[in-house]
Amino acid sequence: MLSDIEIAQAAKMKRISEIAAGLGISEEDIEPYGHYKAKLSEKLYSKLAFKEDGKLILVTAINPTPAGEGKTTVSVGLAEAMGRIGEKAVLALREPSLGPVFGMKGGAAGGGYAQVVPMEDINLHFTGDMHAITAANNLLCAVIDNHIQQGNDLRIDQRRIMFKRCMDMNDRALRNIVIGLGGKANGVPREDGFNITVASEIMAILCLASDIADLKERLGNILVAYDLSGEPVFAKQLGACGAMTALLKDALKPNLVQTLENNPAFIHGGPFANIAHGCNSVRATKLALKLGDYCITEAGFGSDLGAEKFFDIKCRYAGLRPSCVVLVATIKALKYNGGVQKNDLAKENMWALEKGIVNLRTHIENMHKYHVPVVVAINRFTTDTEQEIRFVRDFCAEMGVEVSMCEVFTKGGEGGIDLAEKVRDTIRMCEGNEESFAPIYPTELPIKDKIEIIAREIYRADGVVYTSQAEKAIKEIESIGFRTLPVCVAKTQYSLSDDPTLLGKPKNFKITVRDARLSSGAGFVVIYTGDILTMPGLPKHPAAYDIDCDNNGNILGLF
Repeated sequence: MLSDIEIAQAAKMKRISEIAAGLGISEEDIEPYGHYKAKLSEKLYSKLAFKEDGKLILVTAINPTPAGEGKTTVSVGLAEAMGRIGEKAVLALREPSLGPVFGMKGGAAGGGYAQVVPMEDINLHFTGDMHAITAANNLLCAVIDNHIQQGNDLRIDQRRIMFKRCMDMNDRALRNIVIGLGGKANGVPREDGFNITVASEIMAILCLASDIADLKERLGNILVAYDLSGEPVFAKQLGACGAMTALLKDALKPNLVQTLENNPAFIHGGPFANIAHGCNSVRATKLALKLGDYCITEAGFGSDLGAEKFFDIKCRYAGLRPSCVVLVATIKALKYNGGVQKNDLAKENMWALEKGIVNLRTHIENMHKYHVPVVVAINRFTTDTEQEIRFVRDFCAEMGVEVSMCEVFTKGGEGGIDLAEKVRDTIRMCEGNEESFAPIYPTELPIKDKIEIIAREIYRADGVVYTSQAEKAIKEIESIGFRTLPVCVAKTQYSLSDDPTLLGKPKNFKITVRDARLSSGAGFVVIYTGDILTMPGLPKHPAAYDIDCDNNGNILGLF
């Protein structure tokens, strides 16, 4: 079988103007970046204001495993399949980060015959959004240090600067650094560090902003430091928000591309779900809802991270009401959750499947707590046996949810027709009940109460333990007036708990909160659990070793 990149490079793409025209978008409202990708104009939003929104479909998953669940692949395949059954669907996905592309995970444009293209562009520099976010982030950092160097009128305490530099690459050596060395002319020495760009608050702001005015206001509300009296200092006090907005004005515009089957796709924004809020931009999602009868979007990692944040942060702020959740799983992953080692996952093992399917049960139950119907998509492998498939079908019937065996990786949209029909029919059956959707906690509660609701209801923990640092940070955040913000929990993606080794449905555990940081511009409080890091490192054999470019400019080894 051809590799993902070979399939993508053989694709017969349509000019991006033709894809836009299929959505009713005129050429004056697209800003082409070459022949096959474009940004969409600011004016388009006002032109579509009168249109009724389509139905919102969220694609999420069980906890990820080394076997891979294929959530993005299913998202793309579902969009292709919707087109095959005569439905007008628009895909809205996140942009890949260069960190995973060159690190361990690889590309994030789908796989097999369910990909978005041009795959190489999307996985690499694309339209420059990541670079713009990085530049805006680091401009603010430079302004902070320059302010201190030039007299420090705001009396910023250099020991309590909260805003870090960033870059879109995995580099553990930059987690903790010292800057300003080399004498007085080179700045004031202090400790600093880097986040990966997708964990930057600027990324979260871009993805949650409704327009340029909202973007600029949110940038101004970033907590950058505390002064020598312990009072908060915000970015608007440093005078750089206009320049940051100028860097981000084009990045704020959604990017239009296409699937292998020429279905329209918006790829915009890319916060990770284990260290950020894990959803594509509000602007892209809202635009997709205006342009299609269905908007298919995804949230990062398992539903305990991405879907929870999608519902409790993104939907809350943007006023979105999802019509259906597609929950992706694989039989291999379920057996892995039942204790089977990666090398043995291709073998039939009913005992492990029965034990591991409790992970799927928990995710289904969690999604139902938001009063949204669920359709399970089993990303099918050739090694799945009839007995295993029958067991999963019977399980889903017992849970009262539809299940579809997906083959979009090998067959494209054709392999997702059953899924598309079941999603469409489920939405039609629940027509008019969208108003019952609700986030799982009210924001008026104290921060710790909100954390404990998520820990109890979503992770199924027995309680929450707070370190002294976390207690101090939460108390300070509430004391300066930010008690009523939603919380964004940074947690391992591999387990419902904060311990990546606890698979299935862990029992008799507590979540440990080690710190909390205010993202006042984005509008949430980041809660750090376990050993989660905001700057990943490269693995022993990074994907970068396998990526190359030939003398004709063709990219090789990108998967």
